Amino acid sequence: MSEGPASTMSNPKKVVLAYSGGLDTSVILRWLIERYACEVVAFCADLGQGEELLTVRDKALRTGARSVHMLDLREEFVRDFVFPMLRANAVYEGGYLLGTSIARPLIARAQVEVARKEGADAVAHGATGKGNDQVRFELTYAALAPDLRVIAPWREWDLDSRTALLEFARRHDIPVPVTAERPYSTDRNLFHISYEGGILEDPWAEPPPKMFLLTNSPEAAPDVPVYVEIAFEHGDPVAVDGEALAPVPLLARLNRLGAEHGVGRIDLVENRYVGMKSRGVYETPGGTIVHTARRALESLALDREVLHLRDSLVPRYAEMIYYGFWFAPERQALQALMDDCQRDVTGTVRLKLYKGNVTVAGRRSPRSLYRTDFATFEADTVYSQRDAGGFINLNALRLKIRALRDRGA
Repeated sequence: MSEGPASTMSNPKKVVLAYSGGLDTSVILRWLIERYACEVVAFCADLGQGEELLTVRDKALRTGARSVHMLDLREEFVRDFVFPMLRANAVYEGGYLLGTSIARPLIARAQVEVARKEGADAVAHGATGKGNDQVRFELTYAALAPDLRVIAPWREWDLDSRTALLEFARRHDIPVPVTAERPYSTDRNLFHISYEGGILEDPWAEPPPKMFLLTNSPEAAPDVPVYVEIAFEHGDPVAVDGEALAPVPLLARLNRLGAEHGVGRIDLVENRYVGMKSRGVYETPGGTIVHTARRALESLALDREVLHLRDSLVPRYAEMIYYGFWFAPERQALQALMDDCQRDVTGTVRLKLYKGNVTVAGRRSPRSLYRTDFATFEADTVYSQRDAGGFINLNALRLKIRALRDRGA
């Protein structure tokens, strides 16, 4: 459990901090040293943040970290977290593709592994007491390392605002990325980038065009559409335009293609796990393309009842990820069902990308259940249309009986 202000627990000797180099974790690193007189090891996971990571190591050491662990987890992130989530077609509240949510359990798991190697007795994170990430981090700690002490500074200190953090950083000569021009927080990985806070806290205010870092605006996207073919095997994308690609380069290519054509922007007000509503803006270009393509392929390859059953469970599965239950037994059990549903999802989908839209232009599968000889409007010899009369009569029988009762007949 996290230490409260009045706790009599002894100070930790060594803390591994999930560190990003942003405002919150930079202040937390220094605060932990001052508050607990302990050693702090900074851990940073490379999930595809790009240039954001160039200064992280030096900044952590200058701020007081005893050492810095930077792990390249991009392949594991896409292969073992993003792709399983995509196989389940997970979408939270009809729009959010869960780019931040799916990163947290991997970061927390790797953080625990660093804590074991370092002989640390505590872990810390920079999630606020209002958000979802505190739950995601700490449920992972509980599932994988219940013996480690958890320190959540936002639930302990008196730095109760971004303004207070900026003042703390100024006093300690800690450079921060938040400026008057970009007064919102971001979270970036290979799957997406999110924006929250600042000017976005007004749900009536349109996001400023200069805010977006990944995608062209649909208005500025090319005036000519582009076609792309994505091949799948058992639910996972494996090739783009006929070229076989590993998970990371495949997603990176689709990100570039989608970003050029303005694909993947979404602005929504979502329900946080802690009970409040929050406005978030997201860019998920490659994920949007893969999600649309898989749905098209499933329309060919999945049995009707399997598809309907799977779709009925998608909101529950998405909640598990959003709430932080990646390592919970119910998510693992449901994942097995989701993966089983993907056994026949093999084939190719052709998409048209144009000014923010992703349109299905074609789909084919060696496991297709679509039969032209059954579905055709032309003459056929495999389906007797007369059979439909009895089928309808039997399904209508209970409705007829109910209507007769209500009429007193």
